[in-house]
Amino acid sequence: MRDTYFADDLQTDLNEGSLRASNAGMRHSIRPRRAVAVRPDQAAPKPVVEAEAQDSQLTPYESRYQPQPDMPRWHELAMVEAGTRRSAPTALPVVDAERDSTSVRAFDLLRTRLRQTTQEHGWTNIAITAPTSSCGNTFTAVNLALSLSRISGSRTALMDFNLRNPGIAQAFEMPPRGSMQDFLAGHAAIGDHMVKISDTLALGLNNAADHNSAETLQAAETAHTLERMRAALQPELVIYDMPPMLAYDDVSAFLPQLDGVLLVSDGTQTMARELMECERILEGQVPLLGVVLNRARANSISRYA
Repeated sequence: MRDTYFADDLQTDLNEGSLRASNAGMRHSIRPRRAVAVRPDQAAPKPVVEAEAQDSQLTPYESRYQPQPDMPRWHELAMVEAGTRRSAPTALPVVDAERDSTSVRAFDLLRTRLRQTTQEHGWTNIAITAPTSSCGNTFTAVNLALSLSRISGSRTALMDFNLRNPGIAQAFEMPPRGSMQDFLAGHAAIGDHMVKISDTLALGLNNAADHNSAETLQAAETAHTLERMRAALQPELVIYDMPPMLAYDDVSAFLPQLDGVLLVSDGTQTMARELMECERILEGQVPLLGVVLNRARANSISRYA
């Protein structure tokens, strides 16, 4: 039996729709690192190996994607009001400053370390995924995006790319403007599909399941639509909520469009071998930025004064 050391752990305890405030913390910093397997008889783990260096001379994001005259700008997106995001018994728990300050701090720490790494490397496109279903990747994506949106002057786009089982619209209790499949195929204009819920957070929602999602995600039209969207809106970060890596090939199909991946591990069900298999899939293609530990056991969580 082998243990595995990962670069990052955001530890929260999510139990039947409620977030426990006392159990939140974070270890290490987000970096594009590979996990290192450690045998019990080893005195100490081997050093974490940095992912292959990226081009340090990347041009600023604004110069890579130039908007066309007919494209909507960020300030031109329709502003809509999200629901309470907590009234329905089965609603996805959403962290905010009034509910749970300990959990807010945990997501804020994840946010800050993610921003530092992406700005250092000039990265924009970050996927949130998990090895298997029900690990909490949508919960993580939504709360990370909300944390990012609290930074004044920032721009974050949260895209519902769990095309088989969309859930972000439900989390915000608001109706989508159409299907993500139609948007990615170029059948819906950016300004008609994308909306803002604040000056710093835009949403790409989805109202219909796409059972051919892997084909959709690797279509040339999808890459073109997303490039046009980034050029028009100039977001600092685009967060893609994606389905589990080991259940479907959706994430693998979309890897060429990504700069990094955050992996969500469920402390009650995820196996070390599943995390290692996800890392094997990503190796040499996209940096694994860290592993977010959800539903952690209380005795595994550091407490902070």
